[in-house]
Amino acid sequence: MADDPTSEFAEFDESELLADRTSEMSRLRALDDDLAAADAADVEAAQDAIEHDVETLLTERDSFKDIALRLQADFDNYRKRVATQQADDVQRATGKFAEALLPVLDACEAAFLQHPGEVEPIFNLLLGQLKKLGLETMNLHEQPFDPNLAEAVLHEPGDGGEPVVSEVLRSGYTWNGRVLRAAMVKVRG
Repeated sequence: MADDPTSEFAEFDESELLADRTSEMSRLRALDDDLAAADAADVEAAQDAIEHDVETLLTERDSFKDIALRLQADFDNYRKRVATQQADDVQRATGKFAEALLPVLDACEAAFLQHPGEVEPIFNLLLGQLKKLGLETMNLHEQPFDPNLAEAVLHEPGDGGEPVVSEVLRSGYTWNGRVLRAAMVKVRG
């Protein structure tokens, strides 16, 4: 029977083949489950890493955005401060120029009182140009005396009420709302 080819198969047990096949299938299923679990764990780990990276990037972005906003606010404040300082410097310089012209105004005013017809045009022109720049003549006659605006150099008795400016001896001027030169006045009361 050794020559019979079916004799080899006859010795082969079908139940062994089935058991081997079942164990191999179980092993393959377990291997597939392990691979699926490992893939799921890898995918979950990758998702966690991506979420962490996104959170880190968002935090960095917010930090850089805050820095940029602060820098922009600092620059705006600097620009405003410089503009204000320049405007103040210009006002101060023009105020000093106007203050330097006060003796000329005093001379014109004295000449106007002596010869109004001849001096009035130039006096009015000079005052008009300076008014355009911010010079104002203080009108204190018969106004309550304010030591911030006037210097009292003479006093005369009055009715005992509040002191009042009775005569302006030298004109006072304001420059853009600030007292450039206090007036010299005679006070009643």
